[in-house]
Amino acid sequence: MADQETLLERLIPGDLEHQIPAAIQKALPGGFRNRLLQVGLGLLISLGLAFVVRRWVERREARHRALAPRPVAPVLPRAPEPDAPAAVTAPVTEHHEPLPDDGTQATRYPLLAQPHVALSGPVDQAMYASFREQLAAAPKQGTLVISLSTLGGDPEVARLMGDEIRLMREYSGREILFLGKVAVYSAGATFMSAFPADKRFLTRGTRLMIHERQIRSTIELSGPLKMQVASLKAKLHEIEESVRIEEEGFRDIIAGSRVRFEEVQERAPANWYIEAEEARSLGLVLDII
Repeated sequence: MADQETLLERLIPGDLEHQIPAAIQKALPGGFRNRLLQVGLGLLISLGLAFVVRRWVERREARHRALAPRPVAPVLPRAPEPDAPAAVTAPVTEHHEPLPDDGTQATRYPLLAQPHVALSGPVDQAMYASFREQLAAAPKQGTLVISLSTLGGDPEVARLMGDEIRLMREYSGREILFLGKVAVYSAGATFMSAFPADKRFLTRGTRLMIHERQIRSTIELSGPLKMQVASLKAKLHEIEESVRIEEEGFRDIIAGSRVRFEEVQERAPANWYIEAEEARSLGLVLDII
């Protein structure tokens, strides 16, 4: 008994009589009471050790999972790439049924058979008045077709008509097509430039002609010398601005085509005539009918 009490005093230092509840001291004999306390302490130590070991094992497994290589995701087959969009718009037609192949291109574009606005002759104020009248009488909805045949004329009138076409297209969103017939020269090419390249058509055998702007002017010097300087500068400014307008027109004509701006600059001074087939191969027009 003395040995058991000495062991118990080692495990629980202090006044043993005050640390053990009085009810347990009265109910249990001294030796059994000491044995019960030893068993209880052993269980507490065992449970504590088991808890510590379990936490250590869990941390170790978590560390191994973090360091383990992750499975590689399966490689999925690439989705098929969409077909490249067509370089130009589809042929103009009002139905989706295939048209008979009669050896010509005309049947592919039935709307071009009857233009809503037909212009011919010199590009001048008379043509502009006819253009306005026919445009007012044309249908207000659907595709609009404008044909032109001209040997040239006033480039500013051509730019005016072209600007009205551009505004109509941008404000209404309508599709407006250009059809050149027989000859589209000079100011006629300027008017054609108001239409995107994929909205232009030529009849078979038609020629385009692109050239530089022309000027015919005589300068008479008379009066005070300072006034002559101002007159010469005014004429020079007129020529410089006309050159800038001309270059803007060249860029509009070749936009969306395979023609380089430098090539137009090089060939325009000598009047560049372009046959319909060549215009189509250069991308200046969509097709020939």
